Amino acid sequence: MQVLVHDDVRIDARIDGSGDDAIVLIHGFPLAKEIWSAQIPVLARTHRVVAVDLRGMGGSSVVDGPYLMETLAGDVAAVMDHFSIDRATIVGHSLGGYVALAFARMYVERVARLALVCSRIVADTPDVANARNELATRLETSGSIDEILDKNVPALFAKKTLENRPEIVEKARKIAENHDPRGLAAMLRGMALRDSAEDIAPELLMPVLAVGGGADPIVPRQETERMGRLFPDARLQWMEGSGHAPMMEEADRLSAVLEAFTAG
Repeated sequence: MQVLVHDDVRIDARIDGSGDDAIVLIHGFPLAKEIWSAQIPVLARTHRVVAVDLRGMGGSSVVDGPYLMETLAGDVAAVMDHFSIDRATIVGHSLGGYVALAFARMYVERVARLALVCSRIVADTPDVANARNELATRLETSGSIDEILDKNVPALFAKKTLENRPEIVEKARKIAENHDPRGLAAMLRGMALRDSAEDIAPELLMPVLAVGGGADPIVPRQETERMGRLFPDARLQWMEGSGHAPMMEEADRLSAVLEAFTAG
C-alpha cells in the first residue's frame, strides 16, 4: 500500500494483523521491508504490524536528499496516522534503529516500547561519515548499485552464514537489487549527518530491547553492551549465530524474542 506523506512522497507500507497494540518495523540499509517476512506472521497473531519501506528504498518514492533521520521519522509518523495508530512498539534494524531513535526524540509519547536490532546510538565518526559520502558520490557518478550488492550486502552476515547459507545472502541481494542509486546515495548522506542519541537515552523510560549479533562485523559487542546501559529500562539479547541481520540468520529466534518483548 502506498501512503502519501509530506512533500508528495509515497511510502510503501504493509499492514497485517489486528488489535489495539501495534508494532512498526523499520528496515536497515541497503534493504527493505521484506527482511521482516519471518517476523510479521508471528507478531501479527496478536498485534497490528506495520512494515515500511523508507523513502528512496524499496517501493517508496525516490526524491532529492539527503534523507535526514528526522525526515524519515516524520514519514513513519505519517504512516501511523494513516492507519490510525497513536502509539506503537517501534522496532528498527541498523539504519532503522537510527530512525527509531529520531522518532523517539520527536514523538516520545507515541513510543510504547523501543527495540534496536544491530543498531547503534552514537553518530558516525568523521572517517565513517566521509566513507558514506564517498560511496554516495560513487553511486551517483556510476548510476549503478553493483558496489552495494557486491560489498555491502555480504558484509551484513556472519562468516558462517556466508559459508553455509548462501541462499540467505542471495535473498538479501534480491531485496537490495531493485534500489535506485539516487535513493541509496541520499540515504548514505543522511546517515552521515545524523546526531547521536546518547543525550536522550536516559530520558526514554519505556521498555527498550537491544539486540546484538554475536558475530556482527559492523557493530562491536562492546558497543551494543554500552548502548544497553544508557537506557533506564533496557534488556540486552544476543543472537550468537548472527552477524548484522538476525531477522534472516536466526529468523525464528528473533521472532520469539520480539514476540516476548511485545507481550507485556
